[in-house]
Amino acid sequence: MTDVFVQVTPDGQDADGEEALRSLRRWLHEDETLTGEVRAEVAATEPPVAGHMGASGFDILQLALGSGLSTAALAVSVLQWQLARHRPPALVLSRGALKVEVTPEGARDAETLRRVVELLDRQPAPTGPGGRAADGESDGSAA
Repeated sequence: MTDVFVQVTPDGQDADGEEALRSLRRWLHEDETLTGEVRAEVAATEPPVAGHMGASGFDILQLALGSGLSTAALAVSVLQWQLARHRPPALVLSRGALKVEVTPEGARDAETLRRVVELLDRQPAPTGPGGRAADGESDGSAA
């Protein structure tokens, strides 16, 4: 299994990032082209605060991708979800040190789709100190 992480950018247009991620999770679960090949879990990037029950908010969607998954199908499904939203949020998809930002405008762009597919297809570079690619490779960021 390969892990891909999805976050709503802090300046995303959707006021509730957690609800947007839960909506994307439902969308992926209901997409018949992805049946059984994507396991999605909404999680928090920060550990729980001492003395509190659980995390303060969930801000990341972790996708575990099966080996039989068409990466293009997953990319298209995520972009279709984004375009279907009344107020589409900007998203950041990451895998290892590779990151691609998908703005609502970029979701309609063939180059953005190509970058998302590349992110999903490529083997992530090992990360060094500070989360940077150990071999100096670009992180593949796109707007």
